[in-house]
Formats: sequence, C-alpha cells, structure tokens
Amino acid sequence: MFLLFPKQQDTCLRNSASVESRLKNKLDGGKLGLETRTVDRYHFNDAAVRWADLIVSMGGDGTFLLAASKVLDQTPVIGVNTDPEGSEGHLCLPNRYTFLFEDAMKRILSGDFRWMRRQRIRVTVDGRMVNKDPIDLHELELSFPEHYHTHSQQERRMHQGLDCMVKGPRVLPVRALNEIFIGESLSSRMSYYEMSVDDGPMEKQKSSGVTVSTGTGSSSWSFNINKLSCLSVKDILKITNEETGSNLATEDCTVERIADRFNSSLLFDGADPRMAYTVRDPVTNRVYQSDMPRGFARKIVMRSRCWDASLVIDAGSSFIFNDGAIATMEINEKDALNTVELD
Repeated sequence: MFLLFPKQQDTCLRNSASVESRLKNKLDGGKLGLETRTVDRYHFNDAAVRWADLIVSMGGDGTFLLAASKVLDQTPVIGVNTDPEGSEGHLCLPNRYTFLFEDAMKRILSGDFRWMRRQRIRVTVDGRMVNKDPIDLHELELSFPEHYHTHSQQERRMHQGLDCMVKGPRVLPVRALNEIFIGESLSSRMSYYEMSVDDGPMEKQKSSGVTVSTGTGSSSWSFNINKLSCLSVKDILKITNEETGSNLATEDCTVERIADRFNSSLLFDGADPRMAYTVRDPVTNRVYQSDMPRGFARKIVMRSRCWDASLVIDAGSSFIFNDGAIATMEINEKDALNTVELD
C-alpha cells in the first residue's frame, strides 16, 4: 500500500498532480495492481503512516523532510522531485524518475535497488516550559512577530496551567533528518547557553546560535556556514607567505583545489552515526569561550539561558527553549529513516 504525500503549492503543484494521476493509474488500475492513498499535510498523521507500506513525497527536499518528520517507525520514504528545474531534490530519486516513476516502482518491487538508512537526531528535553507538541512552521508560514506571539502565547498558557506541562525528561516527537538549530528566535539577538560535547564540561557560550547536523544535512546549512571561499583561501596563503617567508602558490588552480579539499571535508555520509555541530559567530572573551566552534560529536547537551529561544528541527518543527530548558541530542540507530537509492 502506497501513501502519496504531494506538495500543496507553487510550481510543484502541476507536476505533483501529473505524477499523482499517472502513478495512481499505473499502480491502482494498471499491471502493478497496488493500492494508493493521497493525503495532504493536514491529514498526514500516525494513522496514515501505519496504513502505508511505502510513503512517496511529491515536491522537493522540504516536502521530503516534512514527510519524514512524521515517520517514527521503519516505514520507508522516497521522494519524487516534481520541480527539477527549480528544486535541487538532493533527498529525492534522480530527476529522470519524475516522469518515469513507473520504472522506479518496478525496480523497487523487484528488489532492484539499494537500501539507504539515513541517521536522524533524537532530542531529549528536560524542562517544564518546553511545549509538548511542536509549532508547525510549514503549516503556519510565520513571520517573526507571529512566531514570537505563538511561542509566548503557548508559554503563558503553560504558566497559567491551561496547557499541560510535562515533568521530567522526555523525547521530542520529531526526529531531525537534516539539522537542529538552537538559538534566539530574533536573529539579531545573541544567544546565551551552556554546552557540553561528548560528556565534556559545560561551557558558557554566547553566539548567533548552534546548528547540529546529520550526515544527510552536512551538504545543506552546515556546509554553507562553514565552507571556505577561494578568496579567503587566497588571503590566508598570502598572509602565511608574508609571516613565514614561504613561497606558497596562490594561483587560482591551487587555491580552488585547497578550497575544494577543505569544503569536501565538511561532508559525511547520511549513514554515519556522528553529528556535526557549529557554533555560529561565537563571542570569545574572559567570560565566554568557544574552544571548539565546530566538530563532530556523538552526544551534545545544551542548557538554555536565553530569553526567547527556539529549538527548531529541520526548519519545520519549533519548540520553546528558554532559560533552564535542557536538550540532549544523540543518534540512535532505531531512529534511522529507511529510504532507497536508484541509479
């Protein structure tokens, strides 16, 4: 049984409708004789996931992330990039299958594919003022004032006892396939927190927030935060020559090769059980330190000292994360997302 999860807007809509129509005709009434069901994001819930043997997201990488966020069991998820001209579709099947999806399904049904288990980050929080259910940023498409109002309204209701406050540690109901961001909701405000990596000591930090990425997400936000431009590499080589009396080559081909080598080192496989963390724009002084502003980790613990902060999973699910809240981020093999690879 195949669950179709189409994107609901923009240029993907026409292609989604086309793919959906042809897919249902081929699978339901065609030679494959398979049952399908189509749901939108408002009806994509646990019951829909339990019904399906395979979930097909139709859109781009954002739609794939949204579909995967609701899957906490072993149900596989595959993506069809319905806008190859405007969307990278890194998490989706190769673009040629957008209009040849029946070929993809025949290969999958015959076993002619490779399984890919993409690791995801599990977040355990401790703090009564962390909302039980996430604010869905995809659904609300919030501007900052609206996002702030929604968060503060939820927090006020919890203070008043109108919304349930869960005591003790609990695992958030969403897993991160790409990355987690923790920081003040207003990007111009510095984030204050304490952070421990792999059971090391808690370190007081101020920064523009922290991202924690999986191998799947290492080519996305994390990569763009940390990548070196050729201009930066050339400047460093020139300064090195001036300071050391060296004669390191600074021609464009050498600079490009060095930049590519460094930037490639930021990428790692989606099946890798490590996380990559980045402290954005760290403040370093007598009080605040950031000895390792980026690196790999198996376990990360953060204690918020923020005023209006969020813990955001895959840019879609937002949780209140203010002063006193604690988040522990780890990768558990049981949380890995099943998907497939086709040549």
